[in-house]
Formats: sequence, C-alpha cells, structure tokens
Amino acid sequence: MFKVSAMIEEDKLEILTESAKYDVSCSSSGSRRANRPGGIGNGSGSGICHSFTPDGRCISLLKILMSNECIYDCEYCPNRRSADVRRARLTPDEICELVISFYKRNYIEGLFLSSAVFESPDKTMELLTQTVLKLRKVYNFNGYIHLKGIPHADGATVMKAARLVDRMSYNVELPSEKSLKLLAPQKTKQSLLLPMKSLYNAIEYDKQNKVRRGRVLPAGQTTQMIIGASPEKDGQILKLTEALYRNMSLKRVYYSSYSPVVKSDKLPSVGAGLLREHRLYQADWLIRFYGFDVDEICGEDENLPQEYDPKCAWALRNMHLFPVEINTAPLETLLRVPGIGAKSAYKITEARRFCALDFDNLAKMRIVLKRAKHFITCKGKFYGSDSFAQVKTSLLLAGSSEVSEQLTMFSDTPTALSALTGEV
Repeated sequence: MFKVSAMIEEDKLEILTESAKYDVSCSSSGSRRANRPGGIGNGSGSGICHSFTPDGRCISLLKILMSNECIYDCEYCPNRRSADVRRARLTPDEICELVISFYKRNYIEGLFLSSAVFESPDKTMELLTQTVLKLRKVYNFNGYIHLKGIPHADGATVMKAARLVDRMSYNVELPSEKSLKLLAPQKTKQSLLLPMKSLYNAIEYDKQNKVRRGRVLPAGQTTQMIIGASPEKDGQILKLTEALYRNMSLKRVYYSSYSPVVKSDKLPSVGAGLLREHRLYQADWLIRFYGFDVDEICGEDENLPQEYDPKCAWALRNMHLFPVEINTAPLETLLRVPGIGAKSAYKITEARRFCALDFDNLAKMRIVLKRAKHFITCKGKFYGSDSFAQVKTSLLLAGSSEVSEQLTMFSDTPTALSALTGEV
C-alpha cells in the first residue's frame, strides 16, 4: 500500500471512499474553470482527464465523504444512524492535503465531496464550505469540484460554497413526498427543492448580468433518484424528471437502481435491476434531446416496457405515422424514428441537401437499419415488414441482443455507445 498522507490513516480513507460509492450524481464535465498563474489544477475541458467505468460512470474525481457519521436514519442508506458500520471523519485540512497529494501524483483531476449529516446540517455544510474555500484560496486549487448540498442547511452558507465549486447536487433520492416520509422522515420535498430553486435563480442572475468571475455553479446542478426502493412507477419518476429539467435547468438527473444492501422491513427484498435503470436513462434522453413529452413515453401509473427501448415502444403504438420518407421528413420526425439518433438525424438533413439518400447511404452513416427499415422509405422504396407482429418480433430480437451484451465505454459498436449515453 502507498502512504496516503502523514495526517490521514488508510482505514479512514477506505471507509470514506467506500461509503461515497452509492452517490452516482457526479460527472467531471461541464466546467471551464481555467488555471491561474501560480495555481495548480485546471477545471477546463482540456484539464479534466476523463476515465470511465464499464457502465459509463466517470471516475476521474476523488470521490469521498467528509464523514459517514449521520444523525439521520434514512431506511435505504448504508450510513444511517442505526447502521452497524465503521465510522470516520476527516477535517477540512485533511481533505485538502489528500486532494493536493493525489493531484500531484496524477491520480485525479478533481474532487467529488459529500458527507453524511453529522452534528447538524449547518455544521456539516459549514465544514464542507471551509474545505472548498481552503482548496481555492489557500491551496490555490483550480481543478474541478463537485459538492453535495446538505438539506436544511443555511442558505447563505450554501450560496458561499456555490461560488467556489463547479457543480452541486441536492439528491431528490425518492420520487414522492409520501416515500420520503416513510423512508427518510428527516428530509422533506421542500428541504431538497428550495435550495435547488435558489441555486437556479442565482445561476440565471449571473447569466443575465454576464458575471464572469465567481459565478454560481458554472457547471450547473445534478440530482439522483433511487429506483425501486419505493413503489412509484416509471411514469411518475419521469414526470418529476421532466419538471426538474424544465423548472431547475438541471444538467443531469441520475438514476440509481435500488439494491438491498441494508435490511429493513420497509424496503423491498430484491433490487430493481439494471435494465429498469437503463430504460429510464433512455427515456431521459428522449425528453432532453428528442422533443418527447413524458405522456408520450409512459403513463404516470405505468412502467417502461423492458422488452423494447422507449422510442421503439412509442413507435409501435403509433404505426399509423409511419413509414416516413427519409429525403423529405422534417428533423423532428426523423428524431422519432427508431434506430436514428440525434446526431444521425442532423447528418441526414445535411446530406440530403446535396443528393437523394438511399439505404446504402444510411448504412454508411451507421443508422441502425435493423430497426429503422420498418419505419422509413428511401426514394419511395420500403424494405421493412408490413406485418405488425413481424415488426414487434424484429425489434424484440434487436433489443434482446443489445441488453445481453457486456457494455463498455471503449466498444467500437454503436450499440454499446447507445447503451451508455441513452441515445436510441
């Protein structure tokens, strides 16, 4: 084992990095914080060295808790007050030394800092803010910092931290007030949404007034929802997602599939499964980039179908709208064709300005024709199936071959990349 620091015990580091792994609401992209003379680190696009796990999560950050000692007793949390786990806490100076030490060793390019709520929300948020303040002002660290917001903490302290870090996340955790009362009674919907709204208003103010230095959260906000710990259907989850994107301008909503790592009579005995999480990411992508409304994708009291991706499921319900001619269909229509992603749709609209496209042209553009052929014509020619049952079978086979594949960020296949990004 390497020596971490003269100040920090290795056991502490192990406990607090292990405890941080359950929060997936972090990404190292989105900031343009540049280095300054005499400083170290760089949060700009070229300064963050991206690395990804096989499921696509970014691991270029030191991801750590300040403490896993918690005064709350959320049923689903491995660090809850009643949990029988090893506890540890780091001081702001210890975290700063650790970040700088790891940065100089080229282990990391940034920091994701969170904490359980110890002593009180105000005390926890105050020490988190002290940490990022020392990193910026004392250690002159200009790298990327993502900070977890603490519910019920003082708003002035939160805003002070927001002017020092690149991104913050207040995790919604559960999709309804009812589930929060049952599984996390110390948290309320307002304790999570109000600080998010305050940060959104501050971000918008800085944009309108063209603030350059000391901007609030230049990389925006994210949040996380636990899927399957409570009974809400996918439609209700996506309704909340849609509202957060539209009303808070969140950069991302992350979904974490519930896994029964803690025992509780109030929690399911089995996990939600990664396929459900994956379908939610695909639906999320349709909302953000394809112009879909939630009501088109999934009813509020329904779950997304597991056998098809959400766009295929929508297309099967709306076969009367197809096929569409690839050379004349508007962009918004192309975006709704299964097998044509957002980038591909734009490529098609540009290429057809110069010549009429055929199926060979689409294949060269890497359109997923095994899906798209049932919904398009090229120069009036149709190569799909006229049988609804055959179309369903074809899409089902295409979907099953993709989800059974081991996904990796470095695969050359468009299928693997689609699964990681959500593009469909």
